[in-house]
Amino acid sequence: MNEQQEDRLRARWRRAVRSAVVVAASAGIAALAVGSTAGTAMAGVGAVDEGTPDVSLAAVPVSQIAAGNLHTCVIRTDGTLWCWGNNFYGQLGDGTTANRSSPAQLGTATTWARIDAGSGNTCAVRTDGTLWCWGNNSSGQLGDGTTTKRSSPVRVGDATTWASVSTGSNHTCAVQTTGTLWCWGLNRHAQLGIGLSPHQSTTPVQVGTATTWASVTTGYAHTCAVRTDGTLWCWGSSSDGQLGLGILSYRATPTQVGTATTWTSVTAGYVHTCAVRTDGTLWCWGENGYGQVGGGTGFRTTPLQIGTATTWAKVDASIDSSCAARTDGSLWCWGKNTSGQLGDGTTTHRPTPTQVGTTTAWTDGLAVSYHACAARTDGSLWCWGDNTFGQLGDGTTTHRPTPVQVPLPD
Repeated sequence: MNEQQEDRLRARWRRAVRSAVVVAASAGIAALAVGSTAGTAMAGVGAVDEGTPDVSLAAVPVSQIAAGNLHTCVIRTDGTLWCWGNNFYGQLGDGTTANRSSPAQLGTATTWARIDAGSGNTCAVRTDGTLWCWGNNSSGQLGDGTTTKRSSPVRVGDATTWASVSTGSNHTCAVQTTGTLWCWGLNRHAQLGIGLSPHQSTTPVQVGTATTWASVTTGYAHTCAVRTDGTLWCWGSSSDGQLGLGILSYRATPTQVGTATTWTSVTAGYVHTCAVRTDGTLWCWGENGYGQVGGGTGFRTTPLQIGTATTWAKVDASIDSSCAARTDGSLWCWGKNTSGQLGDGTTTHRPTPTQVGTTTAWTDGLAVSYHACAARTDGSLWCWGDNTFGQLGDGTTTHRPTPVQVPLPD
């Protein structure tokens, strides 16, 4: 077996193992889908309406949403940070390893600005430009120079110029206000963008010397980033074409995806990637076993345009599923739906974008995993999908195939 075949088999095996936990816990959700009409299965037709917001639960709207495998965190507009769900590794950051089915504030700081959640870890940037991480640290993905898990935020270095952060399964990357890009954690598939050595780094290492990086996103074993000139670059594993380079191997350093200079944002799922261009078009590529690429069959090694719409505003890709918001305020999801994470009232996988409810009041604030969360224009927060560990934040562990409003304390 060559390296390419081994990488592809390993990626699928890891997905199967991680999915098994959720599949077993989500068996009850299928009963909720019984009675869904055939119209629900059609993209944008007969979609389930998720109800009227309870304004008493939306006293302080959210500005940032992050969905880990089994936990959720949000930053509210008042700069406070709240997390809930699974806490096995301390990824909720509250100093404990106790699960929470309702939002719990992390400390008393009101200076949180940006956040992202990995499989069992979380990282966030404060308004003073400092970077903090907590949770699982088995591969050094917290960047604190150790492999010790942390149940409270630990500062990453002493820099005060961090602008944004993205944390994947075992590695983390972040962009500084200087336009430089830094990565740390596991590097087995060259996902740090610095070649195959070292095998892992427990502190941030700079990716090349460019000072024009605008944003970065991390998947299971690959990384992609957009530069200020609108070009898109990817590196790491491409076992299923997730780099968009037309290959099924890997790239040890950043490699440009095509020649387009109109990319505005990119999001890395587990083994697939999606991105939006300045003309409002949506593109995806990589593993497509559940239709998470949003078109055609089989994996895609180069970017595939999803439909012909030119009104896509933002997309978020995760574990075999994707969701995207349009400029008209509608929300669409596709791909794997075992846990009801597509929000269409069923557990049927969707190979093309399917509208979530009928409301057109969604913002571009969204996050996707085995569950999904999104914000509306009225400031309310809604979540759906797997809820085994209370990651939907509604005070229960009941799975939800349609959005349910999250009660955020005032």
